[in-house]
Amino acid sequence: MSEETKDIFADDEENDAEDNVVILTDEDGNDVEFEHLDTIEYGDGIYVILIETVDDEGVTILKLIEGDDEKDDELVTVEDEEVAEAVYRIFKERNKDFFDFED
Repeated sequence: MSEETKDIFADDEENDAEDNVVILTDEDGNDVEFEHLDTIEYGDGIYVILIETVDDEGVTILKLIEGDDEKDDELVTVEDEEVAEAVYRIFKERNKDFFDFED
Protein backbone atom coordinates (compact mmCIF):
# COMPACT_ATOMS: atom_id res chain seq x y z
CA MET A 1 0.00 0.00 0.00
CA SER A 2 1.58 3.24 -1.12
CA GLU A 3 0.31 6.63 -0.15
CA GLU A 4 1.20 9.84 -1.91
CA THR A 5 1.83 13.09 -0.08
CA LYS A 6 -0.56 15.90 -0.93
CA ASP A 7 0.40 18.45 1.74
CA ILE A 8 2.96 17.45 4.31
CA PHE A 9 3.91 19.73 7.17
CA ALA A 10 1.90 22.79 6.22
CA ASP A 11 3.93 25.98 6.41
CA ASP A 12 1.13 28.49 5.96
CA GLU A 13 1.25 30.83 8.98
CA GLU A 14 -2.51 31.42 8.78
CA ASN A 15 -3.14 27.74 9.51
CA ASP A 16 -1.17 27.42 12.76
CA ALA A 17 -3.89 25.25 14.30
CA GLU A 18 -3.67 22.88 11.34
CA ASP A 19 0.14 22.76 11.03
CA ASN A 20 0.14 19.09 11.98
CA VAL A 21 -2.51 18.06 9.45
CA VAL A 22 -1.40 15.94 6.51
CA ILE A 23 -3.77 14.93 3.72
CA LEU A 24 -2.79 11.77 1.89
CA THR A 25 -4.34 10.07 -1.09
CA ASP A 26 -4.83 6.32 -0.67
CA GLU A 27 -4.54 3.69 -3.39
CA ASP A 28 -8.24 4.15 -4.22
CA GLY A 29 -7.85 7.90 -4.80
CA ASN A 30 -9.55 8.90 -1.56
CA ASP A 31 -8.16 11.78 0.50
CA VAL A 32 -7.51 10.82 4.13
CA GLU A 33 -6.67 13.38 6.81
CA PHE A 34 -3.98 12.57 9.38
CA GLU A 35 -2.37 14.38 12.27
CA HIS A 36 1.42 14.36 12.16
CA LEU A 37 2.69 13.17 15.55
CA ASP A 38 6.43 12.78 15.04
CA THR A 39 9.24 12.36 12.54
CA ILE A 40 11.97 9.87 13.38
CA GLU A 41 15.29 9.22 11.69
CA TYR A 42 16.21 5.56 11.91
CA GLY A 43 18.94 3.76 10.03
CA ASP A 44 19.10 5.25 6.57
CA GLY A 45 15.51 6.49 6.54
CA ILE A 46 13.14 9.14 7.78
CA TYR A 47 9.85 7.88 9.16
CA VAL A 48 6.68 9.83 9.78
CA ILE A 49 4.27 8.86 12.55
CA LEU A 50 0.66 9.79 11.77
CA ILE A 51 -2.77 9.18 13.24
CA GLU A 52 -5.96 9.39 11.22
CA THR A 53 -8.10 12.31 12.41
CA VAL A 54 -11.41 10.49 11.89
CA ASP A 55 -10.51 6.94 12.88
CA ASP A 56 -7.76 6.97 15.50
CA GLU A 57 -7.38 3.22 16.01
CA GLY A 58 -3.62 3.45 16.07
CA VAL A 59 -0.69 5.15 14.50
CA THR A 60 0.49 4.79 10.94
CA ILE A 61 4.22 4.69 10.24
CA LEU A 62 5.30 5.69 6.75
CA LYS A 63 8.73 6.14 5.23
CA LEU A 64 9.50 9.51 3.67
CA ILE A 65 11.01 9.26 0.21
CA GLU A 66 12.39 12.68 -0.63
CA GLY A 67 11.92 13.94 -4.15
CA ASP A 68 13.80 16.65 -6.01
CA ASP A 69 11.39 19.18 -4.53
CA GLU A 70 9.25 19.04 -1.37
CA LYS A 71 6.21 18.72 -3.64
CA ASP A 72 7.73 15.51 -4.99
CA ASP A 73 8.12 13.91 -1.54
CA GLU A 74 6.28 10.63 -1.13
CA LEU A 75 5.22 8.62 1.90
CA VAL A 76 5.24 4.86 1.48
CA THR A 77 4.30 1.90 3.63
CA VAL A 78 7.13 0.42 5.68
CA GLU A 79 7.57 -3.11 4.36
CA ASP A 80 10.11 -4.27 6.97
CA GLU A 81 8.26 -5.18 10.19
CA GLU A 82 11.46 -5.02 12.26
CA VAL A 83 12.09 -1.45 11.11
CA ALA A 84 8.47 -0.46 11.79
CA GLU A 85 8.65 -1.94 15.29
CA ALA A 86 11.97 -0.22 16.01
CA VAL A 87 10.60 3.14 14.86
CA TYR A 88 7.48 2.62 16.97
CA ARG A 89 9.61 1.83 20.06
CA ILE A 90 11.53 5.08 19.53
CA PHE A 91 8.25 6.97 19.11
CA LYS A 92 6.85 5.46 22.31
CA GLU A 93 9.97 6.33 24.30
CA ARG A 94 10.11 9.90 22.99
CA ASN A 95 6.40 10.50 23.60
CA LYS A 96 5.72 8.51 26.77
CA ASP A 97 4.84 11.70 28.66
CA PHE A 98 2.25 12.76 26.06
CA PHE A 99 0.38 9.55 25.21
CA ASP A 100 -0.96 6.53 27.05
CA PHE A 101 0.32 3.53 25.10
CA GLU A 102 -1.39 0.15 25.19
CA ASP A 103 0.92 -2.84 24.86
